Amino acid sequence: MRFDHAGIATDDADGLADLFSDLLDLSIAHEESFEGMNVVFLDSGGGYFELLEPDGEGTIADYLDRHGPGIHHLACATDDIEGALDRAEEMDIDRIDEEPRPGAWDHEVAFLHPRSTGGVLIEFVEH
Repeated sequence: MRFDHAGIATDDADGLADLFSDLLDLSIAHEESFEGMNVVFLDSGGGYFELLEPDGEGTIADYLDRHGPGIHHLACATDDIEGALDRAEEMDIDRIDEEPRPGAWDHEVAFLHPRSTGGVLIEFVEH
């Protein structure tokens, strides 16, 4: 596995994309609206910053209400998401997703519960 992206919850994805583009010299790699949010991927050359802005109610809107803006999750890319989920199960890691599901950018994704991963929401992503 390798680091893929950091998901960042924000109320203003375009504004944060502009800031990070100027400050960190990042470029926009992909944008889409997906499951009640606007998503912007900024390419860092070694992974992405995934900016998540709610478009109405949903998971990211709820997260922002509870925690405010900031890092929402860390994602690791795998070539075998089913195998990664099996390994997590063997390690007694609680999963949010029992099976992979469609994610942004047409990737398959699955999340692990933060209570089993040191308080960090971990996403497996298969491109």
